[in-house]
Parts: sequence; structure tokens; C-alpha cells
Amino acid sequence: MGSEWRVGRGYSVGEVKAVGLTVSEARLLGIRVDTRRDSVWDINVQRLREWLNRVIKGEVLPPEPALPKAVKIKRKRGRVFRALTPAGRRMRGLMSVKLRETHAHKWKKKARERALKRRHEAVRAKGGH
Repeated sequence: MGSEWRVGRGYSVGEVKAVGLTVSEARLLGIRVDTRRDSVWDINVQRLREWLNRVIKGEVLPPEPALPKAVKIKRKRGRVFRALTPAGRRMRGLMSVKLRETHAHKWKKKARERALKRRHEAVRAKGGH
């Protein structure tokens, strides 16, 4: 119990620092670093130190850099903003047109309202003529 070895996802931050590298330097050398691990195993530190000495001497070529991929995820808009609730449909003006899923009618309606407002304000400015 407890003596089984599993394939890890990389060296811990403590093991990398024990060798004298930072996490970014280790990743540039192609060393995988698991930032979630807290344990520091002497056998891993020794193995990493030996490998680094062999790389420095030129006996072994380091693999490609293991940099994490940057993935940008857009936050999903709420159900209301996607017009999936009655309040959302009302807000987006979809109730009056029998829940039609198009925005063209809404933009046309807004443009018409703006034109009426502009005409109304122009008339008021002239003195009501």
C-alpha cells in the first residue's frame, strides 16, 4: 500500500527549484511542471539534476519547449440575453412579433422611433408649427 508508482504529469515546483531552475526556465527546456503537486521527492530531484548535467555536456538534446497553451474562452451570456426566457424575449422585442428570432424588425422599429422623436423635437423647437 502506498508504494505503487504512477506516471506523473510533471515535476513539482519544489523539485524544479531544488535543481536551481524557475518554472518558466524548466518549461523552456522542455521539462513538464505540475504546479498542483506539493511533494518534493529526492529521487525526482536527483533524476532531474542528472538529466540537466547531461544536457549541459551535450550528451542529450532537450525536447521541444512544453509551454501551456493559452485558450481564451468567452463567457456564455445568460439565458435572458439569449432570449430564452419570457423576460428576455420581452426585453429584445420578440413578444410583439410572435417570438420571431430575428433582430431586423427590432432595429427597424428603433429607427422608426428615433425618426419620430427627431421630428417631434424639431417641431417643438420651432414653436409648435
